[in-house]
Amino acid sequence: MDWKREKKWETTWETVAEAQEIVKDTIMEKKSQESKKGPTQREVPPAVVLLLAMALMNILLYLCLDRFFISRLHSTVDPSHCPFGSFRMGQMKNCSPWLSCEELRTEVRQLKRVGEGAVKRVFLSEWKERKVALSRLTGLEMKDDFLHGLQMLKSLQGKHVVTLLGYCEDDNTILTEYHPLGSLSNLEATLNLSKYQHVNTWQNRLQLAMDYVGIINYLHNSPLGTLVMCDSNDLPKTLSQYLLTSNFSIVANDLDALPLVNHSSRTFVKCGHRELHGDFVAPEQLWPYGEDLPFHDDLMPSYDEKIDIWRLPDVTSFLLGHVEGSDMVRFHLFDIHKACKSKTPAERPTAQDVLDVYQKVLNSLRDTVTTQTREML
Repeated sequence: MDWKREKKWETTWETVAEAQEIVKDTIMEKKSQESKKGPTQREVPPAVVLLLAMALMNILLYLCLDRFFISRLHSTVDPSHCPFGSFRMGQMKNCSPWLSCEELRTEVRQLKRVGEGAVKRVFLSEWKERKVALSRLTGLEMKDDFLHGLQMLKSLQGKHVVTLLGYCEDDNTILTEYHPLGSLSNLEATLNLSKYQHVNTWQNRLQLAMDYVGIINYLHNSPLGTLVMCDSNDLPKTLSQYLLTSNFSIVANDLDALPLVNHSSRTFVKCGHRELHGDFVAPEQLWPYGEDLPFHDDLMPSYDEKIDIWRLPDVTSFLLGHVEGSDMVRFHLFDIHKACKSKTPAERPTAQDVLDVYQKVLNSLRDTVTTQTREML
């Protein structure tokens, strides 16, 4: 009886094993036939296509953001640093001495006038097949301002200031690097061009604002002492003092009016000898005695570098423009900008304080955008 039971179980397991083999063979055969017939045509649901497209877009956005911030980090290095009295620009590998009067006369070819101010006319010119900017004094009555600007250019060379290539005091000429995008006044027109649409972002615009504040900070802490950007009594005039470079950074160009403040000796400044009006200039620059007493320069109180701080929010607002995300940046800068507009000069922050806040806001918003992008992937 036990033998029969064991025999029965053996037969049962053999049957099960055979059945498994049959099923297995059937499945393999079906797969083989399907592979010969080709893949089964199935319609992909639209929702799946949309999700895949969104995932691809997020990946591209993430890569673009990383590339953007890395490139801006690298661009902060000053590639044109040379010893005093020499320069390097563009693809030049070595530093070259500032051009002399003789070299300016014989090697520089003047092409066309591209700008004019009260102190100098600017001509697009050519030197050794490179485009350069040649500035000429407009009239002898402005020579003191012209020479002051030249001295500032010579003394303040670095990443914040346009590169000086040479000068000739005898001929009243100055040669500087040429920036084809022109002054900062052209920013909106430039960014509206189709080839620059990809850089018209709140990130790039905030970086431009940081460049501008960085220049003011440099002037307030320059090797010469605390310098005030006086030739900035309205927004258009202020923007005209700076150039937009091809890699979308800002350099100071017009340094003809940079008086020196010395707090220890109580030496302060007055920007010009005429009465100023409007909200763009700081309150301390306005005539304080009302309409009953006519303006007289000798009675006008002097002031310090904090007039530059008063203007920072207005210039930054222009630089931020009205692209997607710019209002978000303005919101985060509200407190520091409110402090800049304090009617008491001593209560305004320093340019370094403002720059630190700008950097924190950029880092915070960048990290937020990057985190959100990664979470969506």
